[in-house]
Amino acid sequence: MFERYNKVQRSVLETTLNIIIRKELQATSMSLIAKESGVSTGSIYHYFQSKEDIVNELYKAVVTFNGEYVREGLLQGTTIREKFELGWSRVVDLGKQYPQGFQFIEQYSFSPYIYDEVKQEVYTGGWCGPMNQLYEEAIQQKLFISLNPKMMVQMHYGQFVYLLKAELHGIYELTRESVAEAIRSCWNAVRQMDDTVMK
Repeated sequence: MFERYNKVQRSVLETTLNIIIRKELQATSMSLIAKESGVSTGSIYHYFQSKEDIVNELYKAVVTFNGEYVREGLLQGTTIREKFELGWSRVVDLGKQYPQGFQFIEQYSFSPYIYDEVKQEVYTGGWCGPMNQLYEEAIQQKLFISLNPKMMVQMHYGQFVYLLKAELHGIYELTRESVAEAIRSCWNAVRQMDDTVMK
């Protein structure tokens, strides 16, 4: 997730993510980050001006990684249906394989700690933009009902968020079959109810 950063930056970002998940953002201090990462405060300030800068860089790193991961799935599909299924499958995979990143994004996407310009920058560079385009294409081809594609993507994402949270809390296990069923339900919820449309 932090491969593009140097050793010091990676250690600071990984440590900050761990602390935030354990203790919440308010309890995450520069001194604690330095202590747990083993990086001196002076070295941290060489790369980051403040705790807020670290948190914003962490946000960019996680969203960028997520975006690349999901877009790779979208590119593997040949039809809209295949891209839809592969894209959402990889969204779920991210939550299962990188639970800390998932929890961080869910908890702080709308936090005032994240600068507005950072939110805008990563939104276009993440997976929401390509997924919105996929839904727009599905609408144009009359596969989906005519509804705001951004709204549909967020509605479907909300479903997967709660499924992932339920798994993280041990309510049930998300199997490959149950994920596939959830993705099918999302497709069916917005598809054109027309017998001539390919199911």
